[in-house]
Amino acid sequence: MKVEQIYTGCLAQGAYYIESDGEAAIIDPLREVEPYIKMAKERNASIKYVFETHFHADFVSGHIDLANKTGATIVYGPTEMKTGFDFVSAKDGQEFKLGKATIKLIHTPGHTMESSCYLLTDEKGKATSLFSGDTLFIGDVGRPDLAQKVIAELTQEKLAGYLFDSLRNKIMPLNDDIIVYPGHGAGSACGKMMSDETTDTLGHQKRTNYALRADMTKEEFIDAILTGLTPPPGYFPQNVMLNIQGYENIDNVVKKGTTPLDVKAFEKELKKKSVIVLDTRDAQTFAKGFIPKSYNIGIDGSFANWVGTTIVDTTQPILIVADTGRAKEIATRLARIGFDNTLGYLQGGIEAWMEAGREIDTITSISAEDLAKNMQKDKVNIVDVRRASEYNSEHIKNAINAPLDYLTDSASKIDKDKTYYVHCRSGYRSMVFTSILRAKGYKHLVDIKGGIEALKKNGQFQISQYVAPTTML
Repeated sequence: MKVEQIYTGCLAQGAYYIESDGEAAIIDPLREVEPYIKMAKERNASIKYVFETHFHADFVSGHIDLANKTGATIVYGPTEMKTGFDFVSAKDGQEFKLGKATIKLIHTPGHTMESSCYLLTDEKGKATSLFSGDTLFIGDVGRPDLAQKVIAELTQEKLAGYLFDSLRNKIMPLNDDIIVYPGHGAGSACGKMMSDETTDTLGHQKRTNYALRADMTKEEFIDAILTGLTPPPGYFPQNVMLNIQGYENIDNVVKKGTTPLDVKAFEKELKKKSVIVLDTRDAQTFAKGFIPKSYNIGIDGSFANWVGTTIVDTTQPILIVADTGRAKEIATRLARIGFDNTLGYLQGGIEAWMEAGREIDTITSISAEDLAKNMQKDKVNIVDVRRASEYNSEHIKNAINAPLDYLTDSASKIDKDKTYYVHCRSGYRSMVFTSILRAKGYKHLVDIKGGIEALKKNGQFQISQYVAPTTML
């Protein structure tokens, strides 16, 4: 019996390949399914099942294409949801034979109502692994507020109560030596304090995961998991509906997205209503020259998360500017989160645009040293676009917190007629923020190279740090 975790860092997502005696199952596959098919073929195995832990919000699953290409059966937990594809709505406790192994569905409502975990038992009848989806993470549990975006009466308090019961009655009674394989790790928006580790024993989680504390009441649990919960990215509900209703074959989406467009063809597409130019190059390279009104979201950062957070509408027409040879990667990663309306990429890149004599724009990006010199001459406005929790931990004194996560609200803190110096942790998010606001008419934003790490290293900026309140005895 084989179990392999296929972890995708951009989405902080874990898919799983399970094989026994020539039969394979895939749990929570990404949308591009060829790697799973290739894996099974190389091992002379046939894919029998596609097990889904729930209708995902943060990515578009590959369940439909994988089933169409292999004949595999799609399995979800108990649900009456009307879908655009055939699937088995399994009962709590229903077992599926996979070669000499057995996979049992454990219905664990809470993250969503159909949420389920899958318990793997080997040929000797020993339970070895729990594929916990978004029910149980390493160090955390799934957020209980996403389903209400689709079904209004499912309040987060009600879902949190279901999750408490699922964990106590279904998961915690399982043996301590079972390996937990979660759906996500640190960086995913599906939880709030996940570990960097992507597997653990259930016994260790029982001892260390705050949400599995044995003496916790339901009321304490609900309060703990709802406290500090921030709104999810705006594209989540659209991804849920794609996973329920169906979607275009990813091969067709990527083919369209990788259409090479010369400068004239690119300009023609650019004139269409509401098209966004998505420039995926490195932030500092972008700053030196780009097509006016381009958004810079670098492919080598948390690309999917920031595309979905800042653009939101998955039907948005997008034109790509990329480094040579990366268009397919970009179109694929956009498709993973449901952005299927990619019109093509600029053939020859920004160099071709400039050689054709077309207009370019630039963004001023300065070092911490240069900012310090400016501060000696005059008062400066500093904008910190990190998350509120990061800002509260430590920030430059008098800096404005305008999180990239909530770009619309953050933009309201900026006066178009004033100059602001913008930073994040290292320089990735600040360029996303600055480029998008520049496209919207904010012409006086200056990027700070290296973010707060560079400002701290410079030593000339006063840092305000969080001090925990003390209790008088």
